[in-house]
Amino acid sequence: MSKSYEALSSLLEKTMALQTSLILLEWDNETLAPPDAGSYTANVIGALSEEYYRVMTGEDMEKAIKNCEADDSLTEIEKAITAEAKEVREELVCIPSKEYRDNAQLVSESTRIWSKAKEDGDFDAFIPTLEKVVDYQKKFASYRSKEGRKLYDIMLDTYEKDFNMELLDQFFGELKEEIVPLLKEIKDHGRTIENGFLKGDYSEEKQRELAVFLAEYIGFDFNKGVLAVSAHPFTTNLHNHDVRITTHYSDRVDSSLFSVIHEAGHGLYEQGISDEITQTLVGQGASMGMHESQSRFFENIIGRSPAFWEPLYEKLVSFFPEQLKDVTREQFVDAINKVEPGLIRIEADELSYSLHILIRYEIEKMIVEENIDLKDLPKIWEDKYEEYLGICPDGPANGVLQDIHWSQGSFGYFPSYALGSAFGAQLYYHMKKEMDFEGLLRDGKVDVIREYLREHIHSYGKLKTSRQILKDTTGEDFTPKYYIQYLKEKYSALYQL
Repeated sequence: MSKSYEALSSLLEKTMALQTSLILLEWDNETLAPPDAGSYTANVIGALSEEYYRVMTGEDMEKAIKNCEADDSLTEIEKAITAEAKEVREELVCIPSKEYRDNAQLVSESTRIWSKAKEDGDFDAFIPTLEKVVDYQKKFASYRSKEGRKLYDIMLDTYEKDFNMELLDQFFGELKEEIVPLLKEIKDHGRTIENGFLKGDYSEEKQRELAVFLAEYIGFDFNKGVLAVSAHPFTTNLHNHDVRITTHYSDRVDSSLFSVIHEAGHGLYEQGISDEITQTLVGQGASMGMHESQSRFFENIIGRSPAFWEPLYEKLVSFFPEQLKDVTREQFVDAINKVEPGLIRIEADELSYSLHILIRYEIEKMIVEENIDLKDLPKIWEDKYEEYLGICPDGPANGVLQDIHWSQGSFGYFPSYALGSAFGAQLYYHMKKEMDFEGLLRDGKVDVIREYLREHIHSYGKLKTSRQILKDTTGEDFTPKYYIQYLKEKYSALYQL
C-alpha cells in the first residue's frame, strides 16, 4: 500500500466507523428502542453525523484524495475507492455543516413521527415534519445542481446512476401500456383462483420458524446475520459478516414468508460482497436498483415459481398441518401468484407491483418539480390508485402514510424497486441459457443459482454500475423488454388467457 493511499485509507476508516455507529442506531430505532427514546437518540445521531461530515469534507480528506489521484501505483480497487471518496466528498462539501447535522437529526425523529401518524391514520400530524424533510432534500439537491439539472434527476442519481426522468418516463410508460390492459383482461376473462386459505390462524411462533428455515434454505448465513421484527421490513449491514434483516408477522402467512425471502435476497447480496472490499466505500451494492433486483429475484422469480415449491411444500405443510391439510401444492402456488390489486405496496402481487411504484414516482415528481401543496397528497394518492388499480384507500394508513421512505428523506428511491424487477427478469432470461434454472429449483439446488449471482454480481460490490453489471453478465445494456415478456408469459399462462 502506497503512503498516499495509506493516508486516505486511515481517514476513510474513521468515516466507516462513524457510519457503522449510525447504522446501529438506525437498526435499534426500528427494532428495539423504546418509544420515548427518539428525540434523545436523534441528538446522538446528529453529533455523529456532524463528525462524519467534518472528516469527509475536511482539508485532510481533500489532500489525501488529490495525492491518490496523482499516484500511479494504486491498484484498480484503490483507484475505485479514491474515485468514490471524491464523489461522496463533492456531494457533501457543498452542504453547510449545520444543515447537514440538522437534517440528520430531523430524519431520525421524522421516522418516529411518521410511525405514530400511520398508527393513528393522521396525515395532518405528519405534514409539518414532511414539509421540513422535503425542504431539506430540495435544498441539498440544489446545492449539487450543475448545468441546470433538475432537482429530481439529482435525487434519482443518488440511488440509480444513469437513470434520469427521461429514461424512467419511457420505462414506466412501456410498463403502463402493457400491464394495465393485462390486468383488465385478467379481471374480465381470467380464471378464478382461490387464496382464502392463506389468511387464518398462523401462529407467530411457527411463522418465525418458517422464516428462519426459508432464509437458510436460500443461503442466508445466520453466523453472519440476524433476523428481527420491525414495522416495515428492511435490511441493513455493518459489513459482509454482519447483515441484519427484519420481517413482520400477520394473519397472512404469505406476507411474512415472502417478506423474509425478499429481505434475505438483500442479505445474500451483502454477505456475498468480497472480503477485499467490505468496510470500504465500494463494499456495498452497485445501486439500489441492483439491490432490489436480487431481493425481488429471490422473492418472485425463485420464490413464487412452481419448481421452487416441489421439494419444499411438504415442509411448509409440516409447519401448518391444520391450515394447509386440504391444500395441494398446485393450489398453493396458484394462490401465492394470484393477481389481486390491493392498497399495500409490500403485499402487492407481482403483476401489479410496478404500478404501485409508478404512482409513487409520479407523485414524487409532483412534490419536487411542481411544488404541490403537501396537504393535497392524500387526494392525489387516492385518485391515482383509482386510475391505475381500480381501488381507493380507506384512509392515510393504507394510503399515503404506508411507506417509511419519505420520512427518511429518500426521494428518488422508489423507482429502484421497478428497475430491480426489470434487472432481475433480464438476468433470469440470460441465466436460463446458462443453466437448467427450473431443474435446479426442483432438485433443491438453489445454491448453484445463488453462487452464479454471487460470482457475477454480489462480489463486485460497487466496483461496477448496474448497467455495467448487466452488460458484462448478459451481453446487453438494460432493456425493459424481458420484464414485460416475463410478466405476460407468466400471467397469461396462469390465467389461461
